[in-house]
Amino acid sequence: MSKERKSTVLLQHHLKQLKLPTMLKEYPLLAKSCSREKCDYPTYLLRLCEKEVADRQRRAMDRRIKAAKFPLLKTIDSFDFASQKSVNEPLVRELLRCEFIDQYENVLLIGNSGTGKTHLATALGFAACCQGCKVRFFGCTALVTQLLEAREDRQLQRMLTQLQKQDLLILDELGYVPFSKAGSELLFEVVSRAYERQSLIVTTNLPFENWTEVCGSERLTGAMLDRLTHRVHIIEANGSSYRLDQSRKRLAKQQKRAAEN
Repeated sequence: MSKERKSTVLLQHHLKQLKLPTMLKEYPLLAKSCSREKCDYPTYLLRLCEKEVADRQRRAMDRRIKAAKFPLLKTIDSFDFASQKSVNEPLVRELLRCEFIDQYENVLLIGNSGTGKTHLATALGFAACCQGCKVRFFGCTALVTQLLEAREDRQLQRMLTQLQKQDLLILDELGYVPFSKAGSELLFEVVSRAYERQSLIVTTNLPFENWTEVCGSERLTGAMLDRLTHRVHIIEANGSSYRLDQSRKRLAKQQKRAAEN
């Protein structure tokens, strides 16, 4: 084996051992590129390291997005602010910087069904993933069900501990299904543990005065609201249903085509 070939084999072995897959993949092409540009060795090494770091950050971001378990991946670019004029766009844009997570602040998205609350919550969660935060998305009913099942299996503390490891919890669609007394108490436990330790995004179709319909106890509801609203950004979405508007437009187009034929 030639000396040059031996060096190449050893380099590839060491890069594999050090778990630097991008450097392993990119070093030959980058070496040729830097040779043509007559770059010095530190510049070549810097560029190679930059590629490894960038690829590692991208893979980590992809893992965070997958771990968040968004029902559908939505970004702010696809949200139609023009159709939902009640939504405070400047506030949403500010929240996309995710400084509220650093401050352990909450976001409440309140409004009618179909106005894009889940879309906005997901977009904020996606932005948080891109900025290095650990995020987990739950439908409220599904979360309460999982908590009840975990309690039955004597795994409740383990689940609560896992939830506390997140930087941001998204609780979607609070208000569509009332909870049992036990379910409400477990949801309160999640909110209570998150208070001033992590951030919550909650979407709901109910005004605050009607939360007792879902949570049952006025005392528990008051305590939950007290924690959620202490340091909070409230976004109201009170326009017409986007899904209903789209259905009406499709129906109008179908009727128009039928009349033309």
